Amino acid sequence: MSNVKNKKTEILLESGTNELEIMEFTISGELFGINVAKVREIMMAQKVKSMPNSHEVVEGVFKPREEIITVIDLGKYLNLPEFDRNGHDIFIVTHFNSLNFAFHVESVVGIDRVSWQAIKKPDKVIYGGEEGVATGIAEYQNRLITILDFEKIIAEISPESSIQVESVEKLGHRLEIEKTILIAEDSMLLAKLIVESLHKAGYKNIVKTENGQEAWDYLREAKESGDPIKEHVACVISDIEMPLMDGHRLTKLIKEDSVLKEIPVILFSSLISDELRHKGEVLGADEQISKPEIANLVSVIDRLTKDH
Repeated sequence: MSNVKNKKTEILLESGTNELEIMEFTISGELFGINVAKVREIMMAQKVKSMPNSHEVVEGVFKPREEIITVIDLGKYLNLPEFDRNGHDIFIVTHFNSLNFAFHVESVVGIDRVSWQAIKKPDKVIYGGEEGVATGIAEYQNRLITILDFEKIIAEISPESSIQVESVEKLGHRLEIEKTILIAEDSMLLAKLIVESLHKAGYKNIVKTENGQEAWDYLREAKESGDPIKEHVACVISDIEMPLMDGHRLTKLIKEDSVLKEIPVILFSSLISDELRHKGEVLGADEQISKPEIANLVSVIDRLTKDH
């Protein structure tokens, strides 16, 4: 699995390039992709132990070493035709949101390096409408690769592992807060949960954008108004993985701007690891929080905006 690890290290050495590396894989002959940063390793599919009363797309569990990992039949989740389980099919073992899962796929094609600008938001009719499972379509060497929203998949299969709006209640009684919070999040489901959580925490003025480019355009317009920037945006909350412009590139642009740099930037992502945390620090992110820690996110927003 060293090829995956080496690739991940290579991309992590660079900061704010607005690029990512995608692992291409197939299911029933169709081409899909996953951010290499989410992939821990790939291995040949193994025998699994079925689990009673589990979700219908959960094949079961297996124990590759000293841990038990849940296996998800990705083709079944996507309602694709059954592919040939010929002994060459693959488990893609992922790590994000501090959890490990294995996704059963047909084959792994390879790893490609692409710009987020080359990844477009899919049409709403593709893979489930407004809250569909495709976060982007990447074009690479005349191939179209569907980038899947693995966080949404896990949230549906294991809701307790996703953002819990109710957890904000443990912060106690809160008053309404007039400060404007700018969110950059491409997942429709997660954006909805974040907005609900912030509303519950008293932050009623939320500007929601679907990617770093939209957020950057909003910030530039706010700057050009000539008003004090904090009157328009008190804090930016950004995912890392997003089409057109990722969260690291957005952070870099904000912190290099003489006016916008005073806005606190919080990276709120399933990909916060030691390596990526260092990258975020280099770019100037004020805080980095791993999803789904929404109550912690609210507390950090409170702290970073208390003087504004």
